[in-house]
Amino acid sequence: MKTSKLIVIVLTVAIAGFVIYSMQNNTTSTDEGYMEFIQQERAEAEKFMKDGVGSPFRKDSMAFEGLNFFPVDIGYRIKAKLKPIDGKKVVILATSDGKEQKYLEYAFAEFELDGVQNQLLILEVMEMGPQRGKLFLAFSDETSGRETYGAGRYLDVKKVPAAKTIELDFNLAYNPYCAYNDKYSCPFPPKENLLKVAIRAGEMSYHP
Repeated sequence: MKTSKLIVIVLTVAIAGFVIYSMQNNTTSTDEGYMEFIQQERAEAEKFMKDGVGSPFRKDSMAFEGLNFFPVDIGYRIKAKLKPIDGKKVVILATSDGKEQKYLEYAFAEFELDGVQNQLLILEVMEMGPQRGKLFLAFSDETSGRETYGAGRYLDVKKVPAAKTIELDFNLAYNPYCAYNDKYSCPFPPKENLLKVAIRAGEMSYHP
């Protein structure tokens, strides 16, 4: 084999190896950065619950014993397909204190998890005030009433005009305030959002 051809082969293999190594390092770096982000979010949630103005624990001078979370799992960071709703209707949700809250249908989020096709109804806040127009997502799953709060959990999602997809990061799922203090009024998930899969991500039940 000519020396020139050998050099070309060696260079090609070296470049390919470098590219693969770089991709692996980038993936690891991305995963590590994501883990740090979630841990930071959880630390801030703990701090707010313990000392923040508006914390459900400060309202009645309740002792705060810390939040419980599932281990961070990047597999629960999901890009869901947005399915538009024609002729959007008003949805009335029952609340934990026997009252009702009105929302407007926004869109369905469709995704696959553990081989199961799932669909969640995303709602839009109708009431006047700073929250008007923001999105609201409440859900329950196979962990509800076992590992997680029985009445379901919430997940913050962002409205992006004309978007075809939406991120559902269940590692950021959290309990409504009534999970800690029954003096709060918390909407229950709509019937469309009772998932038949276990979402072992985000906040678990609170046991003081």
